[in-house]
Amino acid sequence: MANKMQCVQHPKLVVIGAGSLFFGRQAIWQMVHSPYLNTGTLALVDTDEERVEKMAKLAEMVIAYTGVSLALEASTDRKDVLNGADFVVLSFADRSVHFRGMDCQIAEKYGVRMCSGDTIGPGGIFRAMREFPVILECARDVEALCPDAWVINYINPAATNGIGLCRHAPQIRSFALCDSLHMPHVKRRYATRAGIVADEADHTDEIAARFDMRIAGVNHFTWMLKAEYEGQDMMPAIAESIRRDAVTETDGGDKGAKAKFNSAIGYTLYEIYGYVPVCVAHTKEYMHFWQGLGVTPEPIPPLSIWETEPRYERHAAMWQQVDDFVSGAVPIADCMTTFGPDHATDIIETMVGGLGKQFYVNTFNDGAVANMADDAFLELLCHIDMDGPRPRPVGEMPRGLRGLQEQVLDAHELTAEAVATCDRGLLRRAMLTDPLLSSIADADAIVRELLEAERDALPACWFE
Repeated sequence: MANKMQCVQHPKLVVIGAGSLFFGRQAIWQMVHSPYLNTGTLALVDTDEERVEKMAKLAEMVIAYTGVSLALEASTDRKDVLNGADFVVLSFADRSVHFRGMDCQIAEKYGVRMCSGDTIGPGGIFRAMREFPVILECARDVEALCPDAWVINYINPAATNGIGLCRHAPQIRSFALCDSLHMPHVKRRYATRAGIVADEADHTDEIAARFDMRIAGVNHFTWMLKAEYEGQDMMPAIAESIRRDAVTETDGGDKGAKAKFNSAIGYTLYEIYGYVPVCVAHTKEYMHFWQGLGVTPEPIPPLSIWETEPRYERHAAMWQQVDDFVSGAVPIADCMTTFGPDHATDIIETMVGGLGKQFYVNTFNDGAVANMADDAFLELLCHIDMDGPRPRPVGEMPRGLRGLQEQVLDAHELTAEAVATCDRGLLRRAMLTDPLLSSIADADAIVRELLEAERDALPACWFE
């Protein structure tokens, strides 16, 4: 372990997809602020030359302002900067807003309602078809240029892409992330809901150690399986807090379809299964109950469809923020308080520094959930260092939830295999295994329409 720590004394992080507004800015912030990272190298890669130049300029300004010795590289070609990398974070997408809107609109024609459309259902499958082939190309370059690097997939569908990397690029070291269970924030949130603390700011390391909170499941389909504080079951108190929120809940407001009726849906799922779903904004999309196929319980309507235009506006505002820093319209000093740490860079810091912190990581189960296969790809609390993630024991996945988990896993496994092999038969099987599809004819029609609509973003092998 000591030798490995010496090897990453000046760590190099390569961000492929630095134009990602949900990660690139935070990566810059943390690489500058962390004493474990700010003597290393940050390499920014994006195929959009204008965007990578903007992000590199922002990084240059932040480095100059703070006076740290962080080295900076930037390129539109990842091969230019991969040499010597210790970590490679994948955080790119091909016209994500445009294609997610297309996925959701075409699926809706055939009765499939997606409020997010990037993990499950036709949206998740077709996003994997667009992104995973490029992920495999990145993996081949990593193997050639920095074979000892850790590859961290930060691209949805996280489970499908994570499974695909492990199955089809086993020669590299990889795991997958999602920020929905970013520690310690998620534990503080539920300690507050349970009434253990009055406010998240009151949460301490001592309280955290006494609060036994266990979450597990496929990414975006995770459930709280235990919440115990000093021997007392806190799950009912957490559920009651969610029920109270549901009473005064709005329809999500400007947060869009992913935010609508989440407390009401979360509490309804708790009543059914006896466990709290912890990523309702996505989990509700995995269930048939709000697909509009039958009578829905009042006051919860069928899922609203993911909205395209507001997303364009949101992204434009984020780029304007970057432009304002780069142009000097907003002092670069404000950047120090505008952004903050990110899940991926928190984990990298812990791995490099040997800090012993635990994080939720998407990786193989390896016995953590006792009644699921060791190679089930789950989101689990892990010890993590330069040897990689090691899941902590969870217990058993309850019946009912376990069956749902297995179906989602099979859909993800089939999707990864179909995309890696460009196999139409497997693609059809994946679509019909997916929990959102109820009709063979509709599934076939969705595949046909999306293949044609997204032809320019998909590998040629799908059309041979």
